[in-house]
Amino acid sequence: MLNNRIVNIIVIFSLLLILFLHKGMGYNIAIWWYAVPILVFLPLTIRGAMNVGSGYFMKVICKATTSEKVVALSFDDGPLPTYTPVILDVLKMEKVAAAFFCIGKHITGNEHLLQRIYAEGHAIGNHTYSHAFWFDMKLSGSMLKDMQQMDVMTTTATGLQPRLFRPPYGVTNPNLARAVKAGGYIPVGWNIRSLDTVAKNQDELLNRVVSQLQPGAVILLHDTCQITAEILPTLINRIREQGYRFERIDKMLNLPAYV
Repeated sequence: MLNNRIVNIIVIFSLLLILFLHKGMGYNIAIWWYAVPILVFLPLTIRGAMNVGSGYFMKVICKATTSEKVVALSFDDGPLPTYTPVILDVLKMEKVAAAFFCIGKHITGNEHLLQRIYAEGHAIGNHTYSHAFWFDMKLSGSMLKDMQQMDVMTTTATGLQPRLFRPPYGVTNPNLARAVKAGGYIPVGWNIRSLDTVAKNQDELLNRVVSQLQPGAVILLHDTCQITAEILPTLINRIREQGYRFERIDKMLNLPAYV
């Protein structure tokens, strides 16, 4: 698998080879050949940054290695009073344990929801404090402070410090990799992206998730979306009809949820 280090080595080696052939060996090489390694580097790096499961900048665990028909539900961006309680009600009724990757700033005023998430058997993960659009442009130290601020909010409300971390938007880069390592987090992604934040049609959303089911899958949903709250009972039943059972993400991936 290509990662940032391997691609950097290839690009540097290619530039040095072109330089050697051009200057050292006297070959008549057009100047535009120097741009070729860069043109290869840019799309690979952008794709690696945008694909949470690529392992380009850091290893992000996105599924379990298993042949057993087991999957994990995960919800991002809460807790919020509009739909988080509805989703918790459904999960309780269906006896499904899920993971909630929470945004720290959303905990303020909703501490009772975070406490309920834990009390009802769900895992709490770190999804940064700010979830800012420009989060990925921060230096690693600023990223770490943001992530740790979310930890403080969770610890104050529940006494727990999350170990699992999910990158905002699924975007990774070298600064985030350093922050994750410095904070001792375990980065967790997904391999089924529901796209519920932009979904308009319930049947299309259901079919998108169910059609991608595979053993050990991690399903990304959001407890901030009305459509997700509405289709969740049907989604759970459809997944069960396919012969799958649900497991909490930390148990399925065999990872510690808390420090």
